[in-house]
Amino acid sequence: MKKANHLIKEKSPYLLQHAYNPVDWYPWCEEAFTKAKEENKPIFLSIGYSTCHWCHVMERESFEDEEVAALMNQNFISIKVDREERPDLDNIYMTVCQMLTGSGGWPMTIIMTSDKKPFFAGTYFPKESRFGRVGMLELIPKLNEIWKTNRENIIKSAEEISGALKNNSNRQNSVQIDEKVFEKAYDDFSKRFDPRFGGFNTAPKFPTPHNILFLLRYWKRKNESRALEMVEKTLIEMSKGGIYDHIGYGFHRYSTDAEWLVPHFEKMLYDQALLITAYTEAFQATGKVLYKNTVEQIIGYVLRDMTSPQGVFYSAEDADSEGEEGKFYLWTANDIKNILSEDEAELIINIFNIEEEGNWIDQFGGGKNGTNILHLSKTMEQTAEKLNISNDVLITMIETIRKKLYSHREKRVHPYKDDKILTDWNGLMISALAKASQAFNKIEYAEAAEKSASFILMNMLDGSGKLFHRFREGEAGISAMIDDYSFFICSLIDLYEATFKTVYLEKAIELNKYFTKHFWDKDGGAFFFTGDESEELIVRNKEIYDGAVPSGNSIAVLYLLKLGRFTGDAVYEEMAFKIISAFSNSISNSPTAFTQALCGLDFAFGPSYEIVIAGEKDSSSAKQILDIIGKKFLPNKILILNSDDNNIGKISSFVKNQKALEGKTTIYICRNFNCNLPLNDMDKIIEELNGL
Repeated sequence: MKKANHLIKEKSPYLLQHAYNPVDWYPWCEEAFTKAKEENKPIFLSIGYSTCHWCHVMERESFEDEEVAALMNQNFISIKVDREERPDLDNIYMTVCQMLTGSGGWPMTIIMTSDKKPFFAGTYFPKESRFGRVGMLELIPKLNEIWKTNRENIIKSAEEISGALKNNSNRQNSVQIDEKVFEKAYDDFSKRFDPRFGGFNTAPKFPTPHNILFLLRYWKRKNESRALEMVEKTLIEMSKGGIYDHIGYGFHRYSTDAEWLVPHFEKMLYDQALLITAYTEAFQATGKVLYKNTVEQIIGYVLRDMTSPQGVFYSAEDADSEGEEGKFYLWTANDIKNILSEDEAELIINIFNIEEEGNWIDQFGGGKNGTNILHLSKTMEQTAEKLNISNDVLITMIETIRKKLYSHREKRVHPYKDDKILTDWNGLMISALAKASQAFNKIEYAEAAEKSASFILMNMLDGSGKLFHRFREGEAGISAMIDDYSFFICSLIDLYEATFKTVYLEKAIELNKYFTKHFWDKDGGAFFFTGDESEELIVRNKEIYDGAVPSGNSIAVLYLLKLGRFTGDAVYEEMAFKIISAFSNSISNSPTAFTQALCGLDFAFGPSYEIVIAGEKDSSSAKQILDIIGKKFLPNKILILNSDDNNIGKISSFVKNQKALEGKTTIYICRNFNCNLPLNDMDKIIEELNGL
């Protein structure tokens, strides 16, 4: 019987996956650092996450191997970290990995001293050396030899690396940012755009939805048709490609090729949330039903497969099942023929490009034994036209077949589901659902968002106003970090605009007070990654880089601007300005790396709007107005309902005199700090809204 290591009492599914490794793993804890100091050993820090394919590979090859484990136990104190539980640690040591190696990724491997200062970094290491990549059996003895014979230089190097990390974090070179930064970002995207398959690089290709959000705003600001063309091409190609699960819906994490065909098969909650927002805004900008259908499908997947019984959202689904990446999602031609009728099989084989020998090659150039990744060469509209049938008829036919394939696929061994609850990723999903609810006039989306928000407020918030980052198996734990506060505060504001329940704005303001008190850098501006009550690490850093997930500071810029407009308090806008100033040099130099921040800047530079609807929410006229606003691409706005029973005047004091006139629903619109006369004639209201 296998013996458990120190991870056995952890809550993280990722750490628990390693609890019976022969490696004597510790979680990140003082016990491990004390033991390393006492035994005069370096720390082997391994950072990964539960749905990471190469994390599983390294575990099978090395961490489950007795020979490798014996070497690790002899020479190191080994610590396992779930990057999704501890993004603060991941952020610091990923920066180190990129500094030392020029790249990063997971699994991440850091060798450091007992005082947490790193001196070696890498990512995946096989058991034995091959193809120029050093193996664990060779690497560990080398590191041990250096540790024993060259300790003085190791300590010096670790100090220099830690010093460079602090200098990098504290660097403040403020420059003036103007609207030219938008043009610079657009020009860069335009040069990098792939006109054949969409996206902005070759391979691998990540969705990066905040790039889409920026380009939509640039299109609206400049009336630049090419910006919208790049958005549409990218969104359409992604929804056609293998990166999209055409049977169960939802997006895989990224594409390993330029065509969006061969995905890295895990599904992350944050990708679903951010892509819901991108496709929703594309629908608002174009009115095209394709984007609406995609949103509805993604939400259907999330509510079906990624939602707990309490209504809060799980983190991810694995890429692997039965030890093989993507196995759950792949089909052979015989699978299709055996499940479907002859006519149905012929239709699906043609539409989804299924081939007898298989239709894909993996990233290492190997074929996949007759397996197929379902993907489209044409949109459904184009296919319907080719088949000389209506699009509605084709969609009905495909849906009937899809259900049969889905039912068959459900009998397979499912990929592992990471069921931990993360505040930040739930915040992203709450925002996405709130926005989709408005755009598509679907109250059930707002209700799903409310369930998640209520769970977090009830179970992941203590009496002092402090949030927790993770909830699992009945226990909230790990102090919340910048993304938790920023994303969740923003989601509460979005939820107010979808429901007009004032309590969400009140909670957002309360949380922002706590967030500001414990995370705000009074000297340099912007929010630190961790609070002043959190564990002391080798550096307390700040960042605004918008990677696969936008940064907490970037999201804060936008929500602070909105809070400023809701409350009329200039302090919020001043904070947003200070965040941009703190990172202005980086944003100016490489604006495409900060596209969520650019979305905040787009709001700040305007035009922006405050729209107040005075009247009862359930009146036919209010519903008509909200339906028009919801379908319109108007990202830089706040929306307020002033009715007799919602107490919004406590927060937005300026609405006290903005009441329904003559007993009719009345709309008040202010643009760039200038207010129009109130309107209560529906024809004039529609005309005014259509002109925004």
